[in-house]
Amino acid sequence: MITIKNVTLRRSAKVLLEGATVTLNPGEKVGLVGRNGAGKSSLFALLNGNLQEDTGEFYIPTQWRMGQVSQDMPETEQSATEFVIEGDTVLNDARTEVKAAEATDDGERLGNAYMALYDAGEHDAQSRAQALILGLGFKTTELDNPVNSFSGGWRMRLQLARALMCPSDLLLLDEPTNHLDLDALVWLEAWLKRYEGTMVVISHDREFLDAVTNVTLHIDAGKLVRYGGNYSKFEDMRAEQMELQQNAFSKQQDKIAHLQKFIARFKAKASKAKQAQSRVKALDRMEKIAPLLAEADFSFEFKEPANLPNPMLSMQGVSVGYPAPADAPAGTPPTVIVQNVSRSVLAGQRIGILGANGQGKSTLVKTIARDLGALGGEVTEGKGLNIGYFAQQELDVLHPADNPLDHMIALAKKLTIDGKLAGQATREQDLRSFLGQFNFGGDMVKQAVGSMSGGEKARLVLCMLVWQRPNLLLMDEPTNHLDLATREALSMALNEFEGTVMLVSHDRALLRAVCDEFWMVSRGGVEPFDGDLDDYQRYLLDEGKRLRAEAVAAANAAALKPAVVAPVAEVAAPVAKAAAPVASRDQRKEDAQLRKDINEKKRPLKKEFDGVEKTMATLESEKTALHDKLATPLPPAEIAEAGKRLKAVEDELAELEVRWLELTEAMDAIEAAMA
Repeated sequence: MITIKNVTLRRSAKVLLEGATVTLNPGEKVGLVGRNGAGKSSLFALLNGNLQEDTGEFYIPTQWRMGQVSQDMPETEQSATEFVIEGDTVLNDARTEVKAAEATDDGERLGNAYMALYDAGEHDAQSRAQALILGLGFKTTELDNPVNSFSGGWRMRLQLARALMCPSDLLLLDEPTNHLDLDALVWLEAWLKRYEGTMVVISHDREFLDAVTNVTLHIDAGKLVRYGGNYSKFEDMRAEQMELQQNAFSKQQDKIAHLQKFIARFKAKASKAKQAQSRVKALDRMEKIAPLLAEADFSFEFKEPANLPNPMLSMQGVSVGYPAPADAPAGTPPTVIVQNVSRSVLAGQRIGILGANGQGKSTLVKTIARDLGALGGEVTEGKGLNIGYFAQQELDVLHPADNPLDHMIALAKKLTIDGKLAGQATREQDLRSFLGQFNFGGDMVKQAVGSMSGGEKARLVLCMLVWQRPNLLLMDEPTNHLDLATREALSMALNEFEGTVMLVSHDRALLRAVCDEFWMVSRGGVEPFDGDLDDYQRYLLDEGKRLRAEAVAAANAAALKPAVVAPVAEVAAPVAKAAAPVASRDQRKEDAQLRKDINEKKRPLKKEFDGVEKTMATLESEKTALHDKLATPLPPAEIAEAGKRLKAVEDELAELEVRWLELTEAMDAIEAAMA
């Protein structure tokens, strides 16, 4: 177990934890919560050994293996699969030992090395890694792509897969859902529920915390408090605790006031001096109950739109996607992702946009936001439409060297030039006051954006968005980097917004609170989704299986082409000939000849297929025998020999399985051509 006893943690002069005492038992799933800057990351640093306690005692079992997501952006030409496999540190050590043992004449060492390699899961490492990669939203065709070919968000998904690949007794996850779509988030929840070790996770997604944790650690004002239960249970218990504390504080204040009144009245009277002095001592000895300091809740609101066109916009037969690259050959067609969209967006609607990863949700939103032009059809905008767009990469457009006031001044100038002001005050003092509503007061107004946290940057983007007084809000993953309090403020502000909201988010609590209807982007189209989010989560799991099955089938078909194109092409001619209308006697003769031709084409494939099946059966028997042999005590030389043979048998079986599939598909293709 992990024990923290009277631990104090400091960062420079700031005390983050003082006298913290808590115990974490093996197998517990712990959610670590608290305000931004409360000390969550510092506690993580203590757990992973990057920070030492200033005072107190900290213990973690030395034999425990630790898994955590590296925050470094990977830069490598390795394939995605190999990069994730390398996250298995036990397997890496076993591979290294095999190479070292093979360079010696020590049979016992070599035998032990092969046994360790097998125990580390060498035989299924690739399939384990690829299951993680596909689960986190990658396509089958991307498994062998270089890591450097992916964008930053996708590389961080690979870092997460790499951490999950590592055999661990303690898993540390810091905001693991930030770069995930809802389909990948649902998969991750299911994976973490099966994880058998101890887990500590920092997250601002309440539904995710409710799904995967059974203990909550809360950091507040330097105190670390353990609550049994998930995040919702923690909220209930904390509210009850705060009410009790406030009641106790109020009662104590009444008692203190009574004592002070007695002292003030009688301390000068000789007859009452002794009693007064007694009450002074009682007051000094009293352990003061701290007043309940309400957390500095953050709230904001969207200003009433200057006008509300209805409909906001209308789409007729619209196709969305990406134009051909500038350096593409002339005549290269655009990439169409979603087509034939015919829908209207009305004033006051609250639309959640759903869809599995890669189906085109963000592309649709970008087209409505005018960042992309429609590839076909017509988009008709209502008069006075004013779009406020929060993109996934919105934080990237902030200027690191500029401060919040600089950004607001630049925005005011741009809207003035474009003639899009809607009655906003543009004086510097007015802009400062507006920034103050988003907790950018005092020195923060002049603080460089580059030195701010992700949450502070997101708050600045929200501030700029609200100031523009939009009547249509397009929000693509707005909660990334936002803490729970700010997410709650955003949810309340969106509910009170009088305009229209279109929302893409993996935050199910936000979707449930804000949206009253859903659009589904799937299979190249957009349709209403009539179920709720629980129905959608079930749909996502089924859709993920379907897409992976299609990708595997396509990959198999591509691998089959060299083996089957020729036979199928040769069969196609007689098949076409047989299709012509002829007399019944001639037809029977023609059919008989066709079957004979097809059997002739299938004969060499069937002969090879039977041979492959026979060889596979023999190898499977040998594989079972080798497993049984390695499970018994053997001399080192025999262990080494059996280990080598087992690896050779598994490699040969893998090759034969591929060929078996190719031959099966080839014969099926010939049968299909005959039909």
